Amino acid sequence: METNLVTLSGVIEFEPINRTKKHAYQASWKRIAMVIMEGDITEYYAWFLKKRFNLEILKPLRGAHISFINDSVRDINSGEGDLEYRDLLWNQLKSKCNGQHIEVTLDLNPRSDGLTWWLNIPEEHRKQLHEIRNEIGLSRPYFGLHMTVGNAHPKHEEHSEYILQLLKTGFSK
Repeated sequence: METNLVTLSGVIEFEPINRTKKHAYQASWKRIAMVIMEGDITEYYAWFLKKRFNLEILKPLRGAHISFINDSVRDINSGEGDLEYRDLLWNQLKSKCNGQHIEVTLDLNPRSDGLTWWLNIPEEHRKQLHEIRNEIGLSRPYFGLHMTVGNAHPKHEEHSEYILQLLKTGFSK
């Protein structure tokens, strides 16, 4: 598959404002850090999906971002030490990295599970974000690093799954 890359600038934000009930519920035990991208980049790539596949995408609630820490506090320091110590490590990393500008490279070939569409960060461009995770003893994230473009509009979910199947079979590139 041909790779088309773009490098964008963003700002690291630890503990972003709760925007969902789920986030508010998990805030006591989950630690979150993300790269917030400036501008309307998700809308831009959603427009491409609309033009190319007639697929309507709803933008992410948080706008353009890359969640690179979305883990339980119990996983910090590989689960070693008490919760107070793990919170101390979290706060030290937060004071060091929060507000830092960072460049992130994305593969412009859209990916999907049929409903959600995203752009991957290629493996060779994940090092800096993985290093930040490693500073507090977090292993690689369960889901690969990516920027969500959005979810298929409920009226277009079947069409979204159909487009994904076309892409998987190589019918459409």
